[in-house]
Amino acid sequence: MGKKKNKFLSSKDENKIIEAIQKAEKNTSGEIRIHIEFESSSDHFQKALEVFETLEMHKTKDRNGVLFHVSPSDHFFTIIGDKGIHNVTPDDFWDEIKEEVISYFQKEDYVKGLCQGVKKTGKALKKYFPYQEDDVNELPDEISYS
Repeated sequence: MGKKKNKFLSSKDENKIIEAIQKAEKNTSGEIRIHIEFESSSDHFQKALEVFETLEMHKTKDRNGVLFHVSPSDHFFTIIGDKGIHNVTPDDFWDEIKEEVISYFQKEDYVKGLCQGVKKTGKALKKYFPYQEDDVNELPDEISYS
């Protein structure tokens, strides 16, 4: 799960997205990560779960990690939220966020889509997991690749 050279995001694009993550995490104690997957898969949800586990996103104190799993080659986008989020949010919690991200992806505006999705995620999680004064950034904000 290292850094792979890609043509999907430039380093400038990455910085914009990381900035969006850092800004969103100022609203919530939730932790947001983005993973870009270049290998094709027949089961994107399962693949996203594996990445979630590999990135140790389940090890946050409140179990409130969120993974945006993007598969550019398969044109697939998955959002995974940890147990702490699912225990307190409605079943359709991710639907609006996912639809907005996909609407940008369909226009091939991946950076704007990810930034908007991250921003909305921060705002949505604020209700359930507000930012705490003693909040610690439990997961790296960098984008991961495989």
